[in-house]
Amino acid sequence: MTVLLWVGALSAWLFIVTFALDGWTRPGYRPMRDPVSALALGPRGWLQTANFIVCGLGIAVGSIGAADALDSPLLGAVIAVFGCSLVASGVFPMDAMRGYPPGTPDTTPTDVSMRHKLHDWAGVLVFGSVPVAAIVAAFALPEAGWKWYSALTAAAASVGFVVFGQAWEQDHPRSGLAQRATIVVGWVWLGLVFAHAAGPP
Repeated sequence: MTVLLWVGALSAWLFIVTFALDGWTRPGYRPMRDPVSALALGPRGWLQTANFIVCGLGIAVGSIGAADALDSPLLGAVIAVFGCSLVASGVFPMDAMRGYPPGTPDTTPTDVSMRHKLHDWAGVLVFGSVPVAAIVAAFALPEAGWKWYSALTAAAASVGFVVFGQAWEQDHPRSGLAQRATIVVGWVWLGLVFAHAAGPP
C-alpha cells in the first residue's frame, strides 16, 4: 500500500508543478485570468489533458492505499471521486472562450457544447470533493495537528471554490489566480495526507 500512497502524493504535487510551468511558458496564455482547464486547448493542449488524466488516475489509485492505511473507507471513497473527476476534466475539455487560445473572441459564448457542460460538472466534483475529503480527514486522523490542518483546509478550499466561482462568472481579471490558490491549498494538503499515511520513507 505504501507504493500506492506515494503514487497519490506525487500525482497531487505533479499536477500543480505541471500546470504552473506550462501556464507561465505558454504563448498567449494569461495565468492570472485564464483557468487551468484552458491549458488543455491549443497546440500544446495535450500536456494539460495528460496532466488531468495521469494525475487523476494516480490520485484514484492512491485512494485505495489511503482507505486502508488510515482505516477510513469514506475518506478513500471521496478521494477516489476527486481523482476520477480530474480524469473526466481531461476527457471532456472546456470550450475555447475569453480570448484563449489566441484568436478566440474575448467573450463568453451564450451557448456551450455538451462537452463543456460535462467539464463543468466534473469541475464541481473536483472542487467540491476536496473540502469534503478534508472534513472527513479531520475526523478520521487521530493527531490533533492533522485535525486542525484538515479543518482549515476544508474552510479555505470551500471559500476558494466560492470566490473562484464568482470571479469566473464575472470574468474577473484575477479569476485564474483565485483558482490556482484554491488548487494549491487543496492539492498540497492531499499530497501531504498521502505522504503521512505512507509513513517514513
